[in-house]
Amino acid sequence: MPKRNKNMEILVEYTFSVCWITLNRPEVFNAFNKKMSLSLQNALKEAEQREDVRVISITGSGKAFSSGQDLAEASDPNGPSLEEILDKHYNPIIKQIANCEKPVIALINGVAAGAGANIALACDICIAKKSTNFIQAFSKIGLIPDSGGTFFLPKLIGYQKALALMLTGEKVSAEEAEKLNMIYKSVEDEHFDEYCEKFVKNLAQMPTKALVLTKKALLKSFENTLDQQLELEKKYQIECGNSFDFKEGVTAFLEKRKPEFKGE
Repeated sequence: MPKRNKNMEILVEYTFSVCWITLNRPEVFNAFNKKMSLSLQNALKEAEQREDVRVISITGSGKAFSSGQDLAEASDPNGPSLEEILDKHYNPIIKQIANCEKPVIALINGVAAGAGANIALACDICIAKKSTNFIQAFSKIGLIPDSGGTFFLPKLIGYQKALALMLTGEKVSAEEAEKLNMIYKSVEDEHFDEYCEKFVKNLAQMPTKALVLTKKALLKSFENTLDQQLELEKKYQIECGNSFDFKEGVTAFLEKRKPEFKGE
């Protein structure tokens, strides 16, 4: 997938109405330090603001998606505290992904552990190589899962499964993660890049407003009553109905042609 800024903690490329973000510390399996965390926040902010971007993807360089927090930084007496790491490094990323006005897709090219796993699971859709593993590694070093893990994982796979994986730190293969509904799909390694590129590019040609409002409605469904959710659906449907893409979709259907959505 396209890349630039090769000496940076993350790589960013804009093509095909997609912002392609690559975590780029392969020598430490893309472990997050302060600089990479802040760089990812900036990249997400810029991508959301750009009118030419309709989908954001996040992947890793080398053999891993991300091994989580760089423990050398976390254990450094002169480094940031755990409170600072969560408040300034990880929690802003999770909030940005959850509140993003564009779909955010995680393309898991290698192991996703600790905060790396939970950043992936916070994304709207997660696609992984079959050879990869997801690991809630926190209990191995005497910590609890963070970066939204205790929020997203039980909603994806249920309380008991989530708790067991968090307490034991057991590895979950991509294939098993798909069966557990932890991720959308696992893909054979040799077809991964081709599948992901096609998937993301296709999503970038769809009606972006409708996709984002669908995401927002699903997130709200966890806290809303049925009546509240029906009202929210009505609100979002009216908003979509006033969009260019709705009019284009209906016109294209009646004219028996492929719609040309603009994300507006």
